[in-house]
Amino acid sequence: MYEQIAKNKRLSYLLIVVVAALLVILGYVIGMATGVSWFGLFFALAIAVILGLTSYFKGDKIVLAASRARLVTYDEDPRLHNVVEEMAIASGNPMPRVYVINDSAPNAFATGRKPELSSIAVTTGLLEKLNRDELQGVIAHEMSHVRNYDILFATLVGILVGAIALMADFFLRWGIWGGGRRRGGSHGGQAAIIFMIIGLIMAILAPIAARLVQLSISRKREYLADASAVELTRNPAGLANALRKISKDQEVLEAANRATAHLYIAQPIKKFEKRHRGMFETHPPIERRIAILEAMAGGRPA
Repeated sequence: MYEQIAKNKRLSYLLIVVVAALLVILGYVIGMATGVSWFGLFFALAIAVILGLTSYFKGDKIVLAASRARLVTYDEDPRLHNVVEEMAIASGNPMPRVYVINDSAPNAFATGRKPELSSIAVTTGLLEKLNRDELQGVIAHEMSHVRNYDILFATLVGILVGAIALMADFFLRWGIWGGGRRRGGSHGGQAAIIFMIIGLIMAILAPIAARLVQLSISRKREYLADASAVELTRNPAGLANALRKISKDQEVLEAANRATAHLYIAQPIKKFEKRHRGMFETHPPIERRIAILEAMAGGRPA
């Protein structure tokens, strides 16, 4: 279990270094290709930072509102509150706010940039279809996202990926409006032409590569949250059974959309999941996650 946690942490940090390196290389190439056109690059970066800060400070409220999540008290659902409190104590985190989404599809997500401002939302379907051990496994998974600062991690990666996309878009537009031709005509150097070609190729491929790395990071953090959940519950079977029930359930989660799907413990959009197997999926395969959890339990089926 601890080996799995350490491995996923190393891979996550390595991948974020790759995204940062893409940003630096793209910025350097564009700078060399455009000469003195630094204002456009700084403007693109500023927009990316503004968008990132908005999602950082207000993202949790936006997601909860978009998901039609309702804050619930202890009196309204004592079982849910007890399980969340148990996992908060086990993780050493403050008690998060507890939300319920009125939807028959079983699923859950956590949000909040730090433990003191965290929230956990579960669907009514999850509460109805899972037993206490399974519910505990799901809550432990979401609490692990909070404890591991995955929301902050995802925000940081999102800012870098957004900056890459905006810088690439700026450069492509600059080239379309004749910037490259003007520079080539006035200086005529082979170096400028080479950087222009490299810049155009990178402007097309870098955003795609950055997005693929972002999705890969998202999948690694899911594995990490699974392993961390087992650390909290000492019961791999609870989470494994919960994932099995969630994956087999055919209910459609109406509250989810492509912007929020990556937050949930399992891909809530079934059609999207079927079409985007492999590099473009936001979650690792459920079957693989269950197999790892069963291996943690000593190879016994959950």
